[in-house]
Amino acid sequence: MIGKYTVVTLCGSTRFREAFLEAQKRLTLAGNIVISVGLFGHSGDDEVCEGMPEDTRTKTKEMLDDMHKRKIDMADEIYVINVGGYIGASTASEIEYARRAGKRVRYLEGWR
Repeated sequence: MIGKYTVVTLCGSTRFREAFLEAQKRLTLAGNIVISVGLFGHSGDDEVCEGMPEDTRTKTKEMLDDMHKRKIDMADEIYVINVGGYIGASTASEIEYARRAGKRVRYLEGWR
């Protein structure tokens, strides 16, 4: 916690761009410091993989995944954007990482 503000990192599939943006606004207005994804590779940020060779794409994805775990390290808790209950392998890994680090885990759509 930074001062009186809880730091929340958003996790989930980047295909849910609008849900990320809505949660970011709602949580910020509720008095939280919100850390979100930097790129929406599945829904709009085509430059993430456009024209990249496969090995570069793989390395870039690994880097982005690692960077997101560093964002979890900076947070007091994570908030999972699980539209329709969807949690992919990458998000499941982030949830497990957060739990092992003793972070609170909250969900957009109910608890798992």
